[in-house]
Amino acid sequence: MPYNLDPNQTALSSTQDFGYKYPEGLDLRPGSSLHQDLLTKIIQRARESHNEISKKYSSWRSVDETLTAYISTDDAEEMLKKADSRKPISIVVPFSYATLETLLTYFVAAFLDSPIFKYEGTSPEDVLGAILMEKVVDQNVARAKVALNLHTMWRDSFAYGIGAVSPGWTKEWGYRTRFVDQGFFSSIFSRFVNEGKRRVQEETIIYEGNKLSNIDPYLYLPDPNVPAHEPQRGEFNGWIDPSNIMALLSEEAESDGDIFNVQYLKGIGNGRSLFNTGNSGRYSKTGDTTSMAPSTTTPIDKIHMYVNLIPQEWKLGQSKRPEKWLFTVGADKIIIRAKKLGLNHNRYPTVVCAPDFDGYSVTPLSRMETIYGLQTTLDWLFNSHIANVRKAINDMLVVDPSLININDLKDPQPGKLVRLRRSAWGRDVKGAVQQLAVVDVTKQHIQDSAYVVDLMQKCSAAVDSVMGVIDRRGERVSATESRDVNSNALSRLAKAARVTSIQAMYDIGYMFASHTQQLMSKELWVDTTGRWAETLEADYGQRMEKGKIKVMPWDLSVDYDLTIKDGSVMSGDAQVWSQVFQVIASNPALLGAFDLPRIFKHIARLMGAKDVDEFIIKGGMPPAQMSMVPDALAIAEKQAGNIVPVGGAA
Repeated sequence: MPYNLDPNQTALSSTQDFGYKYPEGLDLRPGSSLHQDLLTKIIQRARESHNEISKKYSSWRSVDETLTAYISTDDAEEMLKKADSRKPISIVVPFSYATLETLLTYFVAAFLDSPIFKYEGTSPEDVLGAILMEKVVDQNVARAKVALNLHTMWRDSFAYGIGAVSPGWTKEWGYRTRFVDQGFFSSIFSRFVNEGKRRVQEETIIYEGNKLSNIDPYLYLPDPNVPAHEPQRGEFNGWIDPSNIMALLSEEAESDGDIFNVQYLKGIGNGRSLFNTGNSGRYSKTGDTTSMAPSTTTPIDKIHMYVNLIPQEWKLGQSKRPEKWLFTVGADKIIIRAKKLGLNHNRYPTVVCAPDFDGYSVTPLSRMETIYGLQTTLDWLFNSHIANVRKAINDMLVVDPSLININDLKDPQPGKLVRLRRSAWGRDVKGAVQQLAVVDVTKQHIQDSAYVVDLMQKCSAAVDSVMGVIDRRGERVSATESRDVNSNALSRLAKAARVTSIQAMYDIGYMFASHTQQLMSKELWVDTTGRWAETLEADYGQRMEKGKIKVMPWDLSVDYDLTIKDGSVMSGDAQVWSQVFQVIASNPALLGAFDLPRIFKHIARLMGAKDVDEFIIKGGMPPAQMSMVPDALAIAEKQAGNIVPVGGAA
């Protein structure tokens, strides 16, 4: 149901003044008129977004339950499990889970080859800077484990229709230990007398670089008036970020004034946002971990809200031009951040992946929602058959109690002895007990399940060949037919990957590079091996040390383009390219037109060799040159052993 927040609940009165100095000279002390005015506007936008997004919660929860293979047991099944835990009860046939795993496996293969983000300079003078940018971003991606965030984004997009992430810049503070000389200055010798080394621990920035944060779709607060895949068109964009008071105090201490008012949240108790309603069904099998129950910790939910606003109208300045601002609200009551965004790319740092988008909806239908009806049908076919078998394997008898001792008949032990009553002694016992005829009306259900599975595969594009399952047939399937079927199946997945590349991967890579240019403050050593190794060695040889090169922030001040991956996964092409290699190598006309070493490297990568560049002879391999000679001369030189065929046997 739509959620309405009482404006009075957002007010927090406090007579204590913690002496905060607020940015831009603004009065953002809780209780001030500006604070309450801003808080009301932020909460109003969060409410409008939540009321729209929450319409999908029930559908998403149903998907969660299929992906966790969970069905609530009824009373009869509970009694059955207590009586005999070995007897099967209703289950979720985990085919939706298998489908999702297949889709994610394809995306991992399509996108997670290093480097994930490839850059090229827009002009000749930008080429080297773009190469260094690629190296720096790739090192950030590895350090921040961005691949895991990308995996979660893709999973959310297939399960819920939207996968939202926030590219950001992080500074991690820690301690480094260094050794310094200790001793004393001798007036006799007029010099420092060294008595050894002592260990000194000092606080410092141990890492700065790009990071990627996932946004739970249940906690996402987009502008409901724009399509899901275009968050930049909205007037605002936000999400709820669960945290706690200790984490907020640490953020405040390290934020250099960007975070404030956290002291007012101490002692607030349960600081969960009223928009964080815990509707996820991910934990239905083990208990919902988003429970609002009090604990020994102090949970505080943050609402991050990016707003495109006119400062004069919001009483944040004199400018009449729209500006993007970032607000953070703690526990729905205290503004703990209010700053002009000021990023070079001038975008909301929010990216949405929606491979099955329709171009208009704020919450498009997901692929798992599309096959949900088929999943429930599959579950019913399987479970009804199991229930019928469970019933049929029990003895179903028609008994004349005047002839049979019922207690003897109920004895479940083997080798039982059933006694007749005295009145039935000497009589025929054939009519005393009779087995009731049992007809299995569900015997076709398992066969019907195969048809449902086939429909699910066709709808999701996760067919047997993509899942790695061999379709057994009566006649032999040729290699060409198998390759064609596999290629056609992969092409459907390549479409979703291509859309994802344009929608999300490009924006993430663009923002990573922009953040690096604007916010990188320290020198960084990066590897020079692999892609562009020769170019870097030729142009930066004097700055290289043992395969490393020092990158300064000003080295990255270049214009760049991001190379979009097409989302395809090569399958079965290595054999084709090997044949092409042989044809080119044996044809002098083709040999002069194609670069054979590069084709060889391409074949090696298709066959799984990721680091083929590591084995190239220093200085590179020049492409083969064509030289035309008369046939008689070629035969003579061959006989003399001066020339040999390049691509095959003599």
